[in-house]
Amino acid sequence: MKIFRLLTPLLLTIVAVFCFAPAAWAFCGFYVAKADTKLYNKASQVVIARNGDRTVLTMANDFQGEVKDFAIVVPVPTVLQKEQVRVTEPKIMERLDAFSAPRLVEYFDPDPCAPLPIFSSKRSLAVAENSAPAPQISDRSLGVTVEARFNVGEYDIVILSAKESGGLETWLTRNGYKIPQGAKQLLQPYIRSSMKFFVAKVNLDKFEESGYQFLRPLQISYQSPKFMLPIRLGMINATTEQDLIVYILSPQGGAEITNYRTVKIPTNANIPVFIKNEFGEFYKSLFQNAYTKEGKRVGFLEYAWDMGSCDPCAADPLTPEELKEAGVFWLNDNSPSDLPTSRKFVPTFFSSNVFISRLHVRYTRDTFPEDLMFLQTANRESFQGRYILQYPFEGEVKCEAGKKYKQSLPKRFEQEAQTLAKLTNWNIQDIRNKMKLSVGNLTYSWWENLVSWFGI
Repeated sequence: MKIFRLLTPLLLTIVAVFCFAPAAWAFCGFYVAKADTKLYNKASQVVIARNGDRTVLTMANDFQGEVKDFAIVVPVPTVLQKEQVRVTEPKIMERLDAFSAPRLVEYFDPDPCAPLPIFSSKRSLAVAENSAPAPQISDRSLGVTVEARFNVGEYDIVILSAKESGGLETWLTRNGYKIPQGAKQLLQPYIRSSMKFFVAKVNLDKFEESGYQFLRPLQISYQSPKFMLPIRLGMINATTEQDLIVYILSPQGGAEITNYRTVKIPTNANIPVFIKNEFGEFYKSLFQNAYTKEGKRVGFLEYAWDMGSCDPCAADPLTPEELKEAGVFWLNDNSPSDLPTSRKFVPTFFSSNVFISRLHVRYTRDTFPEDLMFLQTANRESFQGRYILQYPFEGEVKCEAGKKYKQSLPKRFEQEAQTLAKLTNWNIQDIRNKMKLSVGNLTYSWWENLVSWFGI
């Protein structure tokens, strides 16, 4: 999230979850690829763990440049004390991203002449911070008060309150924070709402001592009835489109944006098998196409799931220790605390009290005039951005069912081509030209299949 950047703005892994009834689809198949945040040049990530009025907000820093130039200013509802601020490991963001990313799965058609297997499967899908008041250091002429000042990890942090935006802008400038043009008018609404300002910059000595090469995410904890994420300040630096991924962790269910539309990303589509080698470009085009069609001022739901399971698994669910690192503070005895911290495979599925929603917002400085407001719901319906490769049976077929199966394939391939064109706005003829199908030991193009099987 480009919260308020002063100076520079910010193969094959197979999980053993198999479905023996591919015609039913459900949530199954072999996972083969994911569309994570590495696809985007300017993508920010925020984790919001919320229960009741308490929020733990984790902000990943995608800052590029000299660390001495880094600073952020984040509006917060209350004066934060040192106990409410910490640094966390970047790996937590990576884990949440990998677990919830839109994914590609593949199925393989069975021999149409073989007897159908008998298989049935049932799978369940499943605090106020008390601290002593900080000394106040007031610059009365500017109407700015330093409510708290402390150091956390490699960051020097001050908490400010202000009476008017011009004074706050002047104070920040005097204290070495280079404010982008246009900050004054965007600061004013937060001041009118009596919000405070969390200001952090890098302590170069402590950063050097830490041995880290990159800035670690900052995590803040506070209580407020407002469930929101301030993004307007970040638009000062949004000269081009920015992508914001918000992971919302809740004990109740899914979360949605209330002051803008929340739209589910197109999903569960069968697409041509050549996309296996182009999944990143495919998903970027799909998202841009959906973003354009929906009118831009929307948030896209890319994933909603109980953290206790995954199907298909793009990555293991987070362990209780990792969830706590991500800010989840309500874990209790019902949580699977006895699970190992490292797992290559998730053999069982359990119901947890952590539900994750992944929301993807793309914005520019001319869109999203309001901060994002969220609502926690009791909806625990599972959803994921999921795209399907269905490989045809390549062996010899002699039965009548096999002949009908072969005759059905050209229509299926055309439908896949049409679906891909609709999702991405790619040229349909280019898609047809790329479609290849191996049948036995021969390779046919899309058009050659029509000639071979339909005799046209």
